[in-house]
Amino acid sequence: MHLKIRHRTEYRYETPVRYSIQELRLTPTDVAGQTIEKWKIGTPIKASSSLDAFGNLYSVFVQESAYTSMMIEAEGEVMTQDAFEFLDAPKAVSPYHLLQQTNLTEPTAAMLEHFSASLPKSNSVDGVLELAAAVQRAILYFPGQTNSATTAAQSFAMKSGVCQDHAHIMLGLCRASGIPARYVSGYFFAEDSPNLASHAWIDFCADIDKGLWLSIDITNTCFTDVRHVRLAIGRDYYSAAPVKGVRSGGGGEELSASISITQLN
Repeated sequence: MHLKIRHRTEYRYETPVRYSIQELRLTPTDVAGQTIEKWKIGTPIKASSSLDAFGNLYSVFVQESAYTSMMIEAEGEVMTQDAFEFLDAPKAVSPYHLLQQTNLTEPTAAMLEHFSASLPKSNSVDGVLELAAAVQRAILYFPGQTNSATTAAQSFAMKSGVCQDHAHIMLGLCRASGIPARYVSGYFFAEDSPNLASHAWIDFCADIDKGLWLSIDITNTCFTDVRHVRLAIGRDYYSAAPVKGVRSGGGGEELSASISITQLN
């Protein structure tokens, strides 16, 4: 597929923000299954770019002048192919680091009990796919009930959530089973489901020695394919978030985000 992506994020504040630092992981890179034809990010002031420990391209900008609104825009074109196998680059974060739980992924005893029959005994593809299907069946896809701070435990207690929650629950269960797993943020092209444009899924390590990861979309119960565009990987949503930051001042915050993905001829 040849996909055109537009991603716009706007913040509005009750009172002026005096100082802020924003960190963006909004730039996809050339990896298996995707080639970036063009890409640009628009920020209020010039941002500096670098690679983080996971190999994500991230940008940072600091605003020291007062403001009450801020716009961040990303736009570009990506060529995609079916791909769900990814090999670590040299000096990549060790898969063993991805066995550690985070506040967002930590499973409760009730979660482990509920999924006990589906917990993989090894990192076999069939076992992990069976677990993904069990998570998808147990957690009803229901937008609006959770947010970026919702933990796997909270989503499980409600038995509902979105792709991010599916991913966090899956990460917690994989790690509890001794399988390294990481969070993937990205985009998903579905003409009939535009609410899925901003998407999340997981990679699990199928071969630790080789650094081989397989990518599974829990929400759609499938391996990643031509519809998926990878943005960033991390331990959980927070470490791979497309946009995050800290600020001084501003009072209440209103956030609006819009993403459009179209297929080009």
